[in-house]
Amino acid sequence: MKIAEIYSFNDGEKFVKKHFKKEIVELKNAINSIDASLYKTKSSKEKKIPGKILYSPVGFNKAFKDYLLPLSWLNVKEKCEYSNKYYVDGYKSPFKKKVYPFRDMDFVKNKLGVEVQFGKYSFMVYNVCAKMTIFKNLGHINAGIEIVPVKELAEQMSTGVSYFEQFVWDLEQRGTADIDIPVMIIGINA
Repeated sequence: MKIAEIYSFNDGEKFVKKHFKKEIVELKNAINSIDASLYKTKSSKEKKIPGKILYSPVGFNKAFKDYLLPLSWLNVKEKCEYSNKYYVDGYKSPFKKKVYPFRDMDFVKNKLGVEVQFGKYSFMVYNVCAKMTIFKNLGHINAGIEIVPVKELAEQMSTGVSYFEQFVWDLEQRGTADIDIPVMIIGINA
């Protein structure tokens, strides 16, 4: 794979390049090491393109994990303990907690958080505009990188996978807020 585009959200590119030189090299090496052709394995079940062989987001995510985890990048999980203090009129949830829900960040190293996203548009926006801010507030990260497909790659994946160009347009229309952290958005292609 290769880096095709870069967008700097809240001066993310400048901040990441200044403070995370080693980590950015490792991420670029990870991207360049992935042979996308090995992950064109998903047979479409969609009505418009039945049987068409598409790129597998699961395969891409596994390739990133296989490369980065041995380099001491960590998947960081934060357990969510929900409060009942907002229940009204004596409401009590009938559900008992057997497994606590959690939020996680794909990769964290030296306070740099990385999300690899080959999913729907809403996940990309959530990662940058909510999750990364939450993980900064919890002390896990100071900046982030979001790795997403460019439109050309997304068109060779399942319907509904979002892409760099759309994501950047939305971020530019939204603008930044005082709680946003520096995030470098990397658009990748096969």
